[in-house]
Amino acid sequence: MNFDPQTHLDAMHRSVAFEVRDGQPASAVALSRTFPAAIADVWDAVTNGDRIPRWFAPVSGNLELHGRYQVEGNAGGTIAACEAQSHLGLTWEFAGDVSWVEVQVSEDGNGGTRLALCHTALLSEHWETFGPGAVGVGWEMAFLGLALHLERPDDPKIDEAEFATSPEGRAFIHGSSEGWAKAAIAAGTEVEVANAAAGRTAAFYTGEGEG
Repeated sequence: MNFDPQTHLDAMHRSVAFEVRDGQPASAVALSRTFPAAIADVWDAVTNGDRIPRWFAPVSGNLELHGRYQVEGNAGGTIAACEAQSHLGLTWEFAGDVSWVEVQVSEDGNGGTRLALCHTALLSEHWETFGPGAVGVGWEMAFLGLALHLERPDDPKIDEAEFATSPEGRAFIHGSSEGWAKAAIAAGTEVEVANAAAGRTAAFYTGEGEG
């Protein structure tokens, strides 16, 4: 591994909010980060089917407005909104559940690009177990992959299994999980509940405690 976990953890902004979606209680897990890259490059990296696998995962389908997509080994859904170099809206459909992802890109005024993502889902037993880190840590690892890709676009994507077992990867996952616990506490979650959920999230992503 060739990255400093704390540098990438410190670059993230995390927040949690509770709202009503389709008449049911829901959580909105939001994260953002500024990348030292032009907005056109960042937008292309997150929407170009040839580039997405180089930092995230292979994706198939019709990557256009109202098209259906499928992330290999993960969720699929519909591209509900798309405004070039500005906004992308998706349904995120996995294991029979539907949630919603909104992505915004904007220039930061210094030649860089701010990428903001919000993942909204109905509250469930899964939330009670893992809290915001269930999706927050996963998206934060994707932002890390994007940062490394934008910095060194010709380098191969980090192997997920190697990442989860490396000292740098474990430090990143634990740091991210703790960051999401703090965001949950700021949103009103009890400290003990948030910290317990963060522990379970970190164990899930690292495989610690299995067997």
